Amino acid sequence: MTVSGEFIAFLALALVAIIGGVLLLNLTKVVHMVVALVFTFLSIAGLYVLLSAEFLAVVQVLVYSGAISIIMLFGIMLTKHNDEDDESPSVGRWKRLFLLLGILAFGAVFYIGIYDLDFGTTPVALHENNAEQIGMELFSKYVIPFELMSVLLLVAFVGAIVLSRKDDDEKEAEKE
Repeated sequence: MTVSGEFIAFLALALVAIIGGVLLLNLTKVVHMVVALVFTFLSIAGLYVLLSAEFLAVVQVLVYSGAISIIMLFGIMLTKHNDEDDESPSVGRWKRLFLLLGILAFGAVFYIGIYDLDFGTTPVALHENNAEQIGMELFSKYVIPFELMSVLLLVAFVGAIVLSRKDDDEKEAEKE
């Protein structure tokens, strides 16, 4: 078995994605969790590059690593939260044990699911007009879900503004 640079890049990016996900679950400060999530998003963008889906990699970096992470940070800043850890050490041990068992079970099920998987040998036009192919699929077959998601994001954004305004109005009422 020869080890190629692509294989080493895949292993490195997969390791960063897994470490980012595990850190996301184990860190206690919310801002640190967002940083771990950004590392996971960036490594997934690198995996898209390895799959010759450069357009998806750029969208992953712009939308998820950039916009979603900043929205999460604004949400953290606009809401009240308590960073104190109030669980006992024995609960923390059980939580880590169940987390480890869950990760191992997921890995075993994933391995069993893809061990003898056969995708067939139908030729696919890869590396050719990725953005055009995605655009044709998105705006022909999936235009309704695409528009529904834009409306849902708009409603969520307006809701966040309304919720932040209520807190400001309550604070002003308390001062008077």
